[in-house]
This record gives sequence, structure tokens and C-alpha cells, in this order.
Amino acid sequence: MKIILFDGICNLCNSTIKFIIKRDVNNEFMFASLQSKFGKSFLKEKGLNEKNFTTIILIEDDKFYTKSEAVLRVFKRLPRYKLLKAFLFVPKSLRDYLYLFISRNRYFLFGKKKETSCLMSTKDLSSKFVEE
Repeated sequence: MKIILFDGICNLCNSTIKFIIKRDVNNEFMFASLQSKFGKSFLKEKGLNEKNFTTIILIEDDKFYTKSEAVLRVFKRLPRYKLLKAFLFVPKSLRDYLYLFISRNRYFLFGKKKETSCLMSTKDLSSKFVEE
């Protein structure tokens, strides 16, 4: 199982997670916010920033990926979006520069919630989330 960690108060991040859930026809992904117990524990264990959430994280096969690599690895698993994996051939520094530009401006561009959103409020979605 692959786990995606995301910023739970970010509107862009929440919209992206909804987009992925809708297209995850093979039921490959589970989700947790970076603010959750699971997310905080993972960040601490890996020595990652526990307060400034500038990246999405994909946990896959005992490895984890961040920034543009995480995004591209997720999208290559979704039907109709597999061709995006071609961007893995673009230099990582360039991809991450663009990723970080969007990430650093996401609250300004897309807004944020006051609290971690609860995407798992419906029965259908609750099974997609790691226990908080």
C-alpha cells in the first residue's frame, strides 16, 4: 500500500487528494494529513520539518519521495495520467524549483482552512485514510 501525506489545511492539497481518490481505480493509495498523529510521527522519525509543510510525501515500499518526484510517482499510477511520468526525465532541480514556487505560494493562491479538513467524514472515504 502506498501512503500519501499532505497538508491538511491547504485547499490545493485537499483538492488534489480528492482528485486522486476519484481516479484511484486500483485502490492503491491511502492518505493522512501531515498534521495527523501518523504524519507527525513519520516526519519526526525521518528528521523532516515538523512545522513547515512545503511538500507532499509518498511512502512506497519502505521508501519515501517528496516534492515533484512524489507527485509524478502518484500520477503515473492513475489511468489517463501515466504519460506525466515523462516529466521524471526533466532534471529534478528544475522540477523541484517549480514545485517549491507553487508550494510556498499555495495559501495565497488557493487559500487555507482554519483546521485540518476532514475528508474522511463519509463512510466511503474513511477507509482511504490512515487512522489518525
